Amino acid sequence: MYPPPPSNIYAPPMLVNCSGCRTPLQLPSGARSIRCALCQAVTHIADPRTAPPPPPHTPSSASPPPPHINAPPGQLAHPHGRKRAVICGISYRFSRHELKGCINDAKCMRHLLINKFKFSPDSILMLTEEETDPYRIPTKQNMRMALYWLVQGCTAGDSLVFHYSGHGSRQRNYNGDEVDGYDETLCPLDFETQGMIVDDEINATIVRPLPHGVKLHSIIDACHSGTVLDLPFLCRMNRAGQYVWEDHRPRSGLWKGTAGGEAISISGCDDDQTSADTSALSKITSTGAMTFCFIQAIERSTQGTTYGSILNSMRTTIRNTGNDGGGIGGSGVVTTVLSMLLTGGSAIGGLRQEPQLTACQPFDVYAKPFTL
Repeated sequence: MYPPPPSNIYAPPMLVNCSGCRTPLQLPSGARSIRCALCQAVTHIADPRTAPPPPPHTPSSASPPPPHINAPPGQLAHPHGRKRAVICGISYRFSRHELKGCINDAKCMRHLLINKFKFSPDSILMLTEEETDPYRIPTKQNMRMALYWLVQGCTAGDSLVFHYSGHGSRQRNYNGDEVDGYDETLCPLDFETQGMIVDDEINATIVRPLPHGVKLHSIIDACHSGTVLDLPFLCRMNRAGQYVWEDHRPRSGLWKGTAGGEAISISGCDDDQTSADTSALSKITSTGAMTFCFIQAIERSTQGTTYGSILNSMRTTIRNTGNDGGGIGGSGVVTTVLSMLLTGGSAIGGLRQEPQLTACQPFDVYAKPFTL
């Protein structure tokens, strides 16, 4: 027996404007202050019981209109336009979990978004160990704040991107909302002391709040990442390109979809697979296999490229690399999270990962054009 399904109504989060840059910030429940991920200004929330009464209104002392005055009624315009992204690349430098290609992945993804999809550089929040700003180091707290920032104040027409390249793992699920019995996780830089970020939290932060007309794409290059956004439907595709949508909605009735928006995730492998960090693809430097193949599929694509053609292209490239005698197992060094987390070593072998596609609603992957 399963408990009765909870209400699917999602309560909208409380938004406050940053005291520094005026970015709308999503205030965690019960918090009395919040730090902006962009300008690092701390905004304190006044206790309404101690707030002074508002001054009398006089036309002569009217202040200039706020920057979002032209936004639709009831909505706040985001100061960084209709496209914005969070890009996170973690190398775990100087640890036994070190990866070589993740920061390269982050830089390449930023270049792709700016030059191919016309994202403004100011609308992209980068989290890597190379950042000099301490609030842009990919710790658990900074990653959480960046995900909050990504969806804050989003309105119809916005296009959001979350790219992550780093370690992923999974842990036993006890609330019955996972088909395979495991929660998928992302590993921040400080995961050994602060813990991992679980798919339930990612879903609640960047999926469920999405209003109608907002589009979110997640590109996750990590092990065990197939359903790391906990989206309700997974596209199960065979090597011939034939596919069916699997229903991964929890039997408990817990809602894992959006508030009307669109969420699509492309991940490096299935939930029970590992993703490779390798030099066998670029032949020049280490990259995440999934990120390299995703960017290559986009750059080689023609107008009208679909999700199905991208997924097939990625899978074919990875499969052929695994069978290339001069690639994996030869000069290409592959590091998987399974061996790194459990043994601290490196695994050598073919690329057996299969990139996955999940979504909030099923669609025709060969008819729907890919756009960011």
